[in-house]
Amino acid sequence: MNTPKTITITRPDDWHLHVRDGDALQTVVPHTAHQFARAIIMPNLRPPVTTAAQALAYKARIQAAVPAGMKFEPLMTLYLTDSLPPDEIKRAKDAGMVAVKLYPAGATTNSDAGVTDIRKTYKTLEAMQREGLLLLVHGEVTNAEIDLFDREAVFIDTKLIPLRKDFPELKIVFEHITTKDAAQYVQAADKYTAATLTAHHLLYNRNAIFTGGLRPHYYCLPVLKREAHRLALVQAATSAGKESAKFFLGTDSAPHPTHLKEHATGCAGCYTSHAAMEMYAEVFAAANALDKLEAFASFNGADFYGLPRNNGTITLVQESWTPPASFTFGDAELKPLRSGETLPWRLV
Repeated sequence: MNTPKTITITRPDDWHLHVRDGDALQTVVPHTAHQFARAIIMPNLRPPVTTAAQALAYKARIQAAVPAGMKFEPLMTLYLTDSLPPDEIKRAKDAGMVAVKLYPAGATTNSDAGVTDIRKTYKTLEAMQREGLLLLVHGEVTNAEIDLFDREAVFIDTKLIPLRKDFPELKIVFEHITTKDAAQYVQAADKYTAATLTAHHLLYNRNAIFTGGLRPHYYCLPVLKREAHRLALVQAATSAGKESAKFFLGTDSAPHPTHLKEHATGCAGCYTSHAAMEMYAEVFAAANALDKLEAFASFNGADFYGLPRNNGTITLVQESWTPPASFTFGDAELKPLRSGETLPWRLV
C-alpha cells in the first residue's frame, strides 16, 4: 500500500503528559499546545498535587504559559496516596478534575509519596467509582527481587486483576504499557479498561538504550522492552479490530535538565512533546496504518474519558526536518529524544 504524503486528522489530545512547574513551563507547554487541544497533566510535583485547590492553582500556572492565540486545555489530576481522603474526590469532581493517578511508591520520578498498599486506598477508590473519576495506573511492582523487565507483567497478575475484580465499574487507564502481556490484558478486558501508548515505546526496543554506548535519553520508566513486545504494542495501536478502541495516545513526555539525564544516576523519562505527532505518524506510516492514526490520537481517548471530540484539524506532511538539538529549560538545557536527528514527518 502506498503511504500518503499528507494526512489531516481531527486535532488530537495527549492523555499522559508531564510539564513540571515554574520556568520550565515556558518551554514545554507551548510544544504541547502547538499540537494538542487537551492533555492529562500528571500530578507528580514536589510536593505532589493532592487537593483540588492545588490542582486548580497548578492549572492556572500552566494556562499562563500557553502562547497567545493558542487554545489548549490542561485536564487536571490528583496524586493518589495511602491517605488521600475520600472527601477530596467529590471536591475534585466539582472542580473539574477528571482522574487520579496511582504511582506505586518508588516506581518512577517523584513517586516517593505513592501508594504502599493499594488496600489502604479502597475507600478513596470507592468514592472515585461513585463520582466517575478515572484511575490512571503506573503499572509496575516495585519489589527489589522482581526483575526490572518483568515488573509490568507481575503487576497485572498481583495488583491489577484483583483491583479490577474489587472495582468492576471504576474506569482504569493502564498507562504507558510496554509489554505484550499488557496489550493482551487490555484487549481481553471489559469496557472499563483502556491503555495509553507512548511514541518511544512504539518506536524503540531496549537495544536503543545501549547502541553505541549508554544512551540516557532513551531511558524511561517503564523501561523499553524486547522487540517482540514493541511489535505487540504497534499491533494494538494500529489494528482494525474493535479492541483497538481501548488504546490511545499518551506521550508520557517527561522533561529533565540535560545535566540530570547525562549523569551517573540519570533521571528516567523521554522528552517527546516537541515532535510527538511526527513520531506517532512515523510509527503508523511504517505499519501502513496512517488511516488508523486519527482514531488512536483524536477519538479513542476522548470517547473513553466521556469527553467530546475536538473540533479543528492538524496536518502532517512526509517531509524531512531536523528539530533543535536542545531547548532552554529554566536555567538549564533540555535535550529531546532524537536530539538533532532528522525526522521524516512534519506538522504544518
